[in-house]
Amino acid sequence: MKQALAYIHPEAKIAENVVIEPFSTIYNNVEIGAGTWIGPHVTIMEGARIGKNCKIFPGSVISAVPQDLKFAGEETTTEIGDNTTIREFVTINRGTKDRYKTTVGSNCLIMASVHIAHDCSLGSNIIIANSVNLAGHVQVADFVVLEGLVAVQQFVKIGAHAFITGASLVRKNVPPFIKAGREPLSYVGINSVGLRRRGFSNELVLQIEDIYRTIYVKGYNVTNALAIVEMEAPASKEKEQILNFIRESTNGIMRGIS
Repeated sequence: MKQALAYIHPEAKIAENVVIEPFSTIYNNVEIGAGTWIGPHVTIMEGARIGKNCKIFPGSVISAVPQDLKFAGEETTTEIGDNTTIREFVTINRGTKDRYKTTVGSNCLIMASVHIAHDCSLGSNIIIANSVNLAGHVQVADFVVLEGLVAVQQFVKIGAHAFITGASLVRKNVPPFIKAGREPLSYVGINSVGLRRRGFSNELVLQIEDIYRTIYVKGYNVTNALAIVEMEAPASKEKEQILNFIRESTNGIMRGIS
């Protein structure tokens, strides 16, 4: 059902059972999947690709041009997966020629007043609480939780299942499975509660904790710590995920316990 008081560009591709409430604006070159609800006073701009069964609340602006002085009008997109909820006054900017798209995965909850800048790449099953700001080119993996008022610097990567406490400033990459807090941002343990909720066994949680004890607690430099983990930690895909993430973090990872 499309409301008469909404403006919908005639060439926008809208599934038949999408609900668009009054006073929303849908631009050209937009695609919206079946079952999605667009609340009142929402603006969906050119390049938006929105999946099925999403909910977008009042005041949100999806796929506005980047806040990047290097942007030269290139054709780019904002792509949102299925079953994602975007609450009030969220802004998600489309990409630039760096990646040509900004992406948010499926089954995410993006709470009110969040800003997701150009060329960000977000996985699925992510929760981002109120007033979080992601600068350009940030990468956030699956099952990450960012509490309110977190600010993430450009080009930072946050690994899967990480949990970052409220009002944190994220300037370095955050490895997977951990809980981060304090200022400057530091390792404060692994995200054991979240991991167990998602079906990780107690044995695997303890193995992950042992890996990070070697990396962050025992006083080794990162190179030596990774070598010890490689030799001594039991084989698992999670071990490889941790090692690969840290080795690929050429701009460094967040600090350990201080």
